[in-house]
Amino acid sequence: MGKLVVISLFVAALSAFLGERIINLKKRTLASRKLVQTHLPNCHPIKSLEYGSEDLTILPNGLAIISTGLKDPVLPSYSDDPGKMYTLDMSEDSRMKPVELRMGRGFDLDSFNPHGISVYTDETDNSVYLFVVNHPQKKTQVEIFLFVEEDHSLVYVKTIKHEFLHSVNDIVAVGVESFYATNDHSYPSAVLHMLAVFLGLPWADVVYYSPGGVKAVGDGFLSANGINMSPDKRYLYVSAILDHEIAVFEIKKNKDLVHVKSVAVGSLCDNIEVDHVTGDLWLGCHPNGAKVAVYDPEDLPGSEVIRIQDIHYEKPVVTQVYADDGSVLIGSSVAAPYEGKLLIGTVYHKALVCDLK
Repeated sequence: MGKLVVISLFVAALSAFLGERIINLKKRTLASRKLVQTHLPNCHPIKSLEYGSEDLTILPNGLAIISTGLKDPVLPSYSDDPGKMYTLDMSEDSRMKPVELRMGRGFDLDSFNPHGISVYTDETDNSVYLFVVNHPQKKTQVEIFLFVEEDHSLVYVKTIKHEFLHSVNDIVAVGVESFYATNDHSYPSAVLHMLAVFLGLPWADVVYYSPGGVKAVGDGFLSANGINMSPDKRYLYVSAILDHEIAVFEIKKNKDLVHVKSVAVGSLCDNIEVDHVTGDLWLGCHPNGAKVAVYDPEDLPGSEVIRIQDIHYEKPVVTQVYADDGSVLIGSSVAAPYEGKLLIGTVYHKALVCDLK
């Protein structure tokens, strides 16, 4: 009789624990959130960008660089073609047409699977380097290219691999061969990572890489996603996507990070773009994360763009700039403004450009 009581108590405790974990996971993915739509005027899709535009960045001259064709193991993909890189001239107004960047010799195009990107300009000669997170054969590596704007091409420079860079999501370049990167998984294994998320173990991290060494510099994330830097290069911003927050870190001289604050955004925010002039943060977000991994035509994943102003003030201003239930745009992952327009990218859907009010 005593054994039955012990077993019954164990089963009851396990059931309660699993139930609590499931409820917690639903809260983290905002599975019950109902989205109120906020549309912008004069929105239109960008032709040729129909199979994802997961990350993008806009150079000061208005030229956007866009990664397309991401194939993620747990997300839908609607093209078997290798990934590609495009440019889009935001200054062309209604005549915007993406231009595919040619990629030269020495690089395996067939396995190209681009994710997060970042641009670094070498002030000594104004050379522009493009850093691309690449997932060939479900692995992770960082590719560095020299961007030749007048030739619409990328010249392959080198590939970086390291055991600390095991599941990189996004990247911000801070030198010709140095960068900060986020690991969105606690472990290289997706199964172990999902177990860590289910158990609530905040073991994902931020890594600093340079030719002189590699080190973990920020931890405490269930999943670390988008990453970017303040215009003055003093602060680093990281999306704690499952905590619905943007973490702010101060960058020390030795490249370590000190946590300053976290700003609640109320959504699962993916990539972070920073306005070169104002320092405002622009976030492409998933209003309901439970819908992103499963494409249900009857219940589409929506899109949301959030702007953070005065992030270093005591009370930052967090504003929902755009929201759609999926009828126009599915799974927004990034957004960037340029001269009164907003370019929005998605994980596996089209890209959209709108006028800002």
